[in-house]
Amino acid sequence: MAALSADTPLLDVRRLSKRFGGVVASAGVDLQVEEGEVHALIGPNGAGKTTLVAQLAGQLRPDGGQIVFAGADITRLAPHQRARRGLARSFQITRLFRSFDVLGNVALAVQAASRASLRREAILARAREVLAEIGLEARADAPIAALSHGEQRALEVGLAVAGWPRLVLLDEPMAGMGHDESRRMEALIERLRTRTTLLLIEHDVDAVFRLADRVSVLVSGSIIASGAPETVRRDAAVIEAYLGEE
Repeated sequence: MAALSADTPLLDVRRLSKRFGGVVASAGVDLQVEEGEVHALIGPNGAGKTTLVAQLAGQLRPDGGQIVFAGADITRLAPHQRARRGLARSFQITRLFRSFDVLGNVALAVQAASRASLRREAILARAREVLAEIGLEARADAPIAALSHGEQRALEVGLAVAGWPRLVLLDEPMAGMGHDESRRMEALIERLRTRTTLLLIEHDVDAVFRLADRVSVLVSGSIIASGAPETVRRDAAVIEAYLGEE
């Protein structure tokens, strides 16, 4: 894993653009994520957040611009190639293998992310480490259908981090959660930040301002503000375009 110079962001998005017919989803987006931080991306519904994440992860190809990750241009790389470089994502809608139990889901993710041919014992050992990290070690043998919504979201995050990624894109991990489940997800994000960089896309603004080192605000496909949480919270354009709704 190559080290970056102090002034080089881990993720550097430059003038990224994406259009669907007459709808502009990304309008020349510039975004920098520093290694080791929790960087939150917020904005109103329809702002283009998930479209942006899909471009970063490789599910959508941008019409223009550049995505530089760990010093290398990954704009044209496929999702699996980005994952092997250390860029992983979770999804808004949980994508789990319902024919496998909890441990089996994580074991599959570990195996898929491993470049080496790991023995079954090593795969299961790593999978159990992930389950302990996400707080589901006691649910290892449970079928997916037996998990609560919050547990399924935590498992989805576990699949994303199973391959030791350098950057994880968390796409609305608290969506549909009650208060207690959201607090458990916050605690999980706090644990993950000690070993990986996180780009957090989230509608729970209070959670965002508790967790994030920096916040960027996306409105109508454009970043209108980026900086420390309290600076962004006081920004007049952000209040008018988004935070005034909260």
